[in-house]
Amino acid sequence: MHSWGHQVATQLAQLSPKQFGRVGVLMGGRSAEREISLLSGQGVLNALLEKGIDAHAFDPGVRSPVEIANEQFDRVFIALHGRYGEDGTIQGLLELLNIPYTGSGILASALSIDKVVTKQIWLSHQLPTPRYEVLTDDSNWDRVAHHLGLPLIVKPAHEGSSLGLSKVRRIEELPAAYELAAKLDRRVLAEACIVGPELTCPIVGQGATAQALPLIQIIPPEAGYDFHHKYFSDETQYRCPPGLDPELERQIQELAVSAYRALGCRMWGRADVMLDAANQNKPYLLEMNTSPGMTSHSLVPMAAKAAGVPYADLVVWILSQTLEGAPSSPGVDPS
Repeated sequence: MHSWGHQVATQLAQLSPKQFGRVGVLMGGRSAEREISLLSGQGVLNALLEKGIDAHAFDPGVRSPVEIANEQFDRVFIALHGRYGEDGTIQGLLELLNIPYTGSGILASALSIDKVVTKQIWLSHQLPTPRYEVLTDDSNWDRVAHHLGLPLIVKPAHEGSSLGLSKVRRIEELPAAYELAAKLDRRVLAEACIVGPELTCPIVGQGATAQALPLIQIIPPEAGYDFHHKYFSDETQYRCPPGLDPELERQIQELAVSAYRALGCRMWGRADVMLDAANQNKPYLLEMNTSPGMTSHSLVPMAAKAAGVPYADLVVWILSQTLEGAPSSPGVDPS
């Protein structure tokens, strides 16, 4: 069993459901990822109830977030994805209400949701991430294509789940790709397309205690790893462990943990990585998810299972990080 699996088993054996008090599971919300958040939240809610924890659903997309104060939650599991759930806003409200919550604090959440700022921080730490440019209505498409090379990727800076993402193979496709992303976000970026194996690395803990879980290789169908193939299709294949050279696996895990620490993340997260097949499988960081999916197709539960931690135990362990004495911190996270 993975060392973290042993830690989880030991910690959970010392806990009783009553210690958690009344727990809110925030799900749904107002982002473009609402549908997935509802699936994640339902999975989390069912797991907590199965473990005898007094858990209740709360959808800030249907009810005013102000009503959270009336619910008298002792702590909250955030199963929201994207804007207003993963970007520091709901974290700020919970800080004001003095309600402990799962996942990263205000600052790390706000930094990680913005792919451009994330890249700037990683580059300042000398961590590899694909070359990029921020696009505007006035961008010179020929210059962008020359700088980044073709094909290239265009995507909104603040959306997840591959929403609004395009792979651009010809300069003529750039304006339409930009318009698609700009419909979802005021900030759009283009980045060099890294061709090779696609991996994700879940991370747990905080600061010096942060550690990587087993890597997962994502093998999408020919159509690509879009929103549908991420969440609803059985065509996408996953390999955990991915069967890479052990030294390369260790290198990728260390890189993911460094990326997580650089952003000041805590409790749990997931780094997405591409390997450059043309350059000896050199790993490049794509983005950091601070409120990863918890659906039947989600990747953190898959990696946790490979580490010997079943889904319900993973949920309770994440929630247990909000208890007094657990390694947590205020909204501004130390790295």
